[in-house]
Amino acid sequence: MSDLKLDEFTATDLPVQDIEQGAAQLAPVYDVPVNIQAVLGRSNLDVASLLRLTRGSVIELDRKVGEAIDIYVNNRLVARGEVVIVDERLGVTMTEIIKDGDAA
Repeated sequence: MSDLKLDEFTATDLPVQDIEQGAAQLAPVYDVPVNIQAVLGRSNLDVASLLRLTRGSVIELDRKVGEAIDIYVNNRLVARGEVVIVDERLGVTMTEIIKDGDAA
């Protein structure tokens, strides 16, 4: 896979006709469902600790406040991002795209 960056292209690099044809070729995959996970953190508990959890219990995660979260598509790490609030709902904004081999 090539390590191209979006800023390496200028408006004249790709004719509009080529862009439109490329988008048309991708149309069959637009409706393919994918599973997206935004992982805030992880924790390991033994079963006894899990059974003691009640409403209001706090589980300590392996991430700190403000630290980037991992974004997975179909169980593959594809990006890192941060939690945002949009119209009183939680969302995620991607801040970094993970290339093959960078997931470590």
